[in-house]
Amino acid sequence: MADSPAEDDIKTMSFEAALRELETIVGKLESGQAPLAESIAIYERGEALKRHCEALLKQAEMRIEKITLRNGQPTGTEPLDPQ
Repeated sequence: MADSPAEDDIKTMSFEAALRELETIVGKLESGQAPLAESIAIYERGEALKRHCEALLKQAEMRIEKITLRNGQPTGTEPLDPQ
């Protein structure tokens, strides 16, 4: 399924920018002030932002390493969640 033009800009957003916009969307939806058509459109954008944030978090999680210790001293690193 191809991304919509509105979702293309999301791919380049930082996690922080995407999260800020998602929080704004949630606020609009919770206020109930947006017309139905606008609510549906911003809900869909919010879903795309949520997916983007989840993907960025997963990438970050995969990069985190756990420091290994031997006798209380760091001896190196290993993947946080070895598989």
